[in-house]
Amino acid sequence: MPGRLDRFLPPSPLARRLSAQSVLFAIGEGTFITGSAVFFTQVVGLSAGQVGIGLTVSGVAGFLFSVPIGKLVDRLGPKRLWAIGAGSSALLYAVWPLIDGFGAYLAMMVALRLVEIAGWSGGGAYSIDAFEREERVQTQAFRRAALNLGFTVGALISGIALAFESNTLIRAVPIFTAVMLGLNALFITRLPDAEHDRAPVAAEDRTRGAALRNRGFLALNFCDGVLGTNQVLLNVVIPLWLVQETDAPRVLLAWLFGTNTVMAVCLQVAAARGVDSVARSLRAARISAGFFVLSCFVVLVTHDTVGWVTIALVWLGHVTVTGAELFQSAGHWGFISELSDPERLGEYQGAASLGSTLGEVWAPAAYTYLAIEWGAPGWVVIAGIVLLATLGMGPSSRAAERYLTRADEVAGQPA
Repeated sequence: MPGRLDRFLPPSPLARRLSAQSVLFAIGEGTFITGSAVFFTQVVGLSAGQVGIGLTVSGVAGFLFSVPIGKLVDRLGPKRLWAIGAGSSALLYAVWPLIDGFGAYLAMMVALRLVEIAGWSGGGAYSIDAFEREERVQTQAFRRAALNLGFTVGALISGIALAFESNTLIRAVPIFTAVMLGLNALFITRLPDAEHDRAPVAAEDRTRGAALRNRGFLALNFCDGVLGTNQVLLNVVIPLWLVQETDAPRVLLAWLFGTNTVMAVCLQVAAARGVDSVARSLRAARISAGFFVLSCFVVLVTHDTVGWVTIALVWLGHVTVTGAELFQSAGHWGFISELSDPERLGEYQGAASLGSTLGEVWAPAAYTYLAIEWGAPGWVVIAGIVLLATLGMGPSSRAAERYLTRADEVAGQPA
């Protein structure tokens, strides 16, 4: 029995601790995210437009500071900055009930985005630094499954608070999140140090070039960011399409998101299995693109179907775009693991995030316009965008490898 159980557990004790940490973090974040719209509008007193502006401004700040914060990870050590980011997030959430007005909200959103980047970059660098190459992607897959589980629990907790329609309970939501994130920060401090926590590499001792000079790596992550816009299809475009362009009942949305959660928890590890090289990361990316394109063509026909046929096809479209999510995540982790400079892990984490951040900026408006306004031709254009990005991943990944090899040769290190 223990042998069978081990197949469903992370591969090492440290990986299991990181999965437990992921659940703890996601319960806290998931609780606030689920109730954030109500909190912002009814407690802080914002309009929907102001909430959107805050998200946009914080996204721009994140884009500008991702690489500088990544450099700070390399200077201080990944676990140390991860813990600082987690602890700072907890303190900021504790302040949320005191925020009043648009200016304070804007400042809070920017501050939260920056400390969250510190935590994300530090945690990502730690996951590479603390594990052998063969374990890295599998560990990330288990963490991703754990995150989805934690977000589900957090959503249920927030749902209970929302059900009572009490502003007092809504005000308590960020306090609960602050407590959970405080425990998360404490948990992180008790993890063992990674290699670069014990001996951070001083800036003058980093022999390779900066991440922003690795054009192949930047191009690869821009293309990967296009694949990552499966989240826009999942969370924005397909729900809008269902409501406005099909005869499917709106209650189907709950079943769609439930299906996505179950698949993410149960299948992420399987999708990431064996992704331990650039070649296998490319294979995962191509599988992701195949699912993405299939989803576009499945969903576009639902404009002209009726009844149970529509329901079945929309559900299938959601299943296939979830497949795109699972394999894109696996490929993304593989690329970062294999193509990051070991002396600049935090910096490369920040550079890798630029592609996904750009996708969050352009894709919602572009995909919504193409699908809702153009209909079937728009879905074909979306599929074409994804295919073009996928074609660019092979050449750009090889360019990223060549850059690191040349940098090793200049520094006199073995490639």
